[in-house]
Amino acid sequence: MQRKDIIILRKVLSEICICFEMLGNASQDEFFSDEKLKRAVAMTVINIGELVKNITDDTRSAYRQVPWKQIAGMRDIAAHKYQTLRMEDVYNTVKMDFPALQSQLNEILKSEDTQ
Repeated sequence: MQRKDIIILRKVLSEICICFEMLGNASQDEFFSDEKLKRAVAMTVINIGELVKNITDDTRSAYRQVPWKQIAGMRDIAAHKYQTLRMEDVYNTVKMDFPALQSQLNEILKSEDTQ
């Protein structure tokens, strides 16, 4: 894996951690009622998608289990269709998808460290 990809994956993990910190234990209702939190979390989702778009094709091919295309697609929706973005989708992405993504990326980095 190229060094550039390792740096990007570490940045994605950092963004995931930031998102978890911002959201904390907020319920979906609390999230919906906090405009600043919704915007901050949506921006973090955008940041992650933008970072993923810079991953090389070699890394994408080597780690097909990571939903690279869906991550980038969520970024496109959040960035270009913000007014129609469903905040339920943002909340569920962070709560349900980010933990799995975090685990996948940590495993990738761990395997790269041992090579």
